[in-house]
Formats: sequence, structure tokens, C-alpha cells
Amino acid sequence: MPQTFTAADAVELAVVERSGFVESRHIGSALVLDPDGIEGQRLGDVEAPILPRSSLKPLQALACLTAGAALDGERLGLATASHSGTDRHVAVVRDILDSAGLDERALACPPAWPGDTATRDAMVREGAEPQRIRMNCSGKHAAMLAACVASGWSTDGYLDPAHPLQLHIREVVERLIGQKVSVIAVDGCGAPVPAMSLTGLAKAVHRIGTSSERSPFALHRSAGTLVRAVRENPWTIDGPGRDDTVVIERLGVFAKGGAEGVQIMVAPNGTTVVLKTLDGSMRARTVVALRLLELSGALSAADVAATLQELTLTITGGGKDVGAIRPAF
Repeated sequence: MPQTFTAADAVELAVVERSGFVESRHIGSALVLDPDGIEGQRLGDVEAPILPRSSLKPLQALACLTAGAALDGERLGLATASHSGTDRHVAVVRDILDSAGLDERALACPPAWPGDTATRDAMVREGAEPQRIRMNCSGKHAAMLAACVASGWSTDGYLDPAHPLQLHIREVVERLIGQKVSVIAVDGCGAPVPAMSLTGLAKAVHRIGTSSERSPFALHRSAGTLVRAVRENPWTIDGPGRDDTVVIERLGVFAKGGAEGVQIMVAPNGTTVVLKTLDGSMRARTVVALRLLELSGALSAADVAATLQELTLTITGGGKDVGAIRPAF
């Protein structure tokens, strides 16, 4: 059975301290590329396959652009998002669908409650039920549908790995990661998610994060447009007060988390970090990625420290702060 790296091949990435006692440890693997794409720091096994989960969304959104989807600004930001389902997010997803002559009935992602607590509470009070358009991946699905319409592909079965859209996405992904995909799994939203190494993911993310809209190559121009859309509209990719949005707003970092403890980041100077916590925990991924960018010299210690104050890293006891989640290095 295909599988990711083992505990024996991982390293300690973060610890959880409670009242001065190290209560838990998160192990995993990570890779840092310098601004030129040359490997810097390597932690653990970065060649074993992983499932990038929602950290794949920038690659999928780029593929949708190359398939003709009319995406820019907020709409392109939502195409890369794991959004929190606020009314503002949903309005942009509807705009993507409207532009393709579709509505939310075309979405094949499962119905879900929004991640935003206030929005969910309001829906419960109104007697509403989970909705496909509130699902955190609905922006990606709307972009996929728009790409199908633009390319003249059927919107039926657009999540089938053999569908022309998914074959096109796979081709773009393989081009970016520099590897052939041999394993395709099903993501939480129902879309195909290919396995790849952290090394391959890092190469792809670096290529996207350092692309210029003035490049002579169309793919790189599209990638530059995508990165600008996210940096100019950080609220789209996650939500108010949530990790990726805070990091983008505060540091200008191109960031995208994925389920099961995956995180990608590209600093303004092009330094790139990718990582996975082996136990799938989400709580340590952002602080570890930021520390690696700090240690590489891509971000200042002061800026990172100020940003971390806005993230949920505190451990409480009896209603008081008694510890924190912190990097192990």
C-alpha cells in the first residue's frame, strides 16, 4: 500500500508546553528552498510521497486559468481558498458561477457548515441547513466548473480523474512538480488529489511564488497574476483572524495550508517552505513554517513575533495562559 514517511524518518518540528512542562511533540518533515530555488534546510524525509491536500489549490487554480477560466482579483483568490464560508466569500463564489452561466447546483463538493462561527450561528438561528456553496472548497470547485465551460468540456463528472479537466490539471501539476504522478487519492471535497514528494511540492510552489506577470511564458504570467490576487485579497484564501489570512496580511507571504498538517509558504524574497506534520495536526504548521522562514533570513524575528501574537498558539489552564505551541528549533 502506498504510504507517506514513517516516524523513524521524521524529526521533531514543534512542542507544546504547559506550565513549563513539554506535554506533546509534533514530528514531521520540512524543506526550505532559497530565493533561487536551491535547497537550503532539509528536515526529515522530503522524498517520500505525501498528499498535499488543500495546499495543492494554487496549482489547481493555475491549471484552471490555463484552461481558460476567467478569474482575477477576488475570484482568483477564492479559487485557491479554503475559505471560512462567510457571506462575503459565498458572494464571490456565486459570481464565479454566474460568469460561467451556472449556479450552485452544479457544485459537486459536499454540503457543509461554514467555518466562520458567526455565520454558522446565524444560519442555525434561521433554520438553514449545510450548503455546498458554504463548503470551504467551493471556490476551487467553481473555478473548475468555469474552466470546463471555457474549454467546452462537460460539467458533468468534472471530478472524475478521467475527465478532461482533471487530466489537464494533472498535466499542469506534473509540469510544475517535475515528477510523474503515480497515486491519485480522493480529497475531502471529492476532487482528485495526487501524491507527490515534499521536494516536488516545494519546486512547484517556488515556481509559482516567484513568477512574474511580465514573464515571456504564459504559465508564469498566470502564476504571477495568481500570487498578486492572493496578496491583494488575503481575506479570500482563509478568513478574518485565520492563520493564512493573518500571515499574508502581516508579512506579504504567499501561504496555503492543507489538511493533515501540510503548509506551504513563499516569502516576498522567494524563499520557500513546505512541511507536513506526521500526525496530521494543524495547530503547529504555521508557527513552524514562519520560524523556518525567519531562520533562513527571509523574515525578521520582530515581524514574525508580532504576527504570532495574532495566531491561536496559547495553551490555557483555568482560564489563564499557561503555555504555548512553539517550534522545536
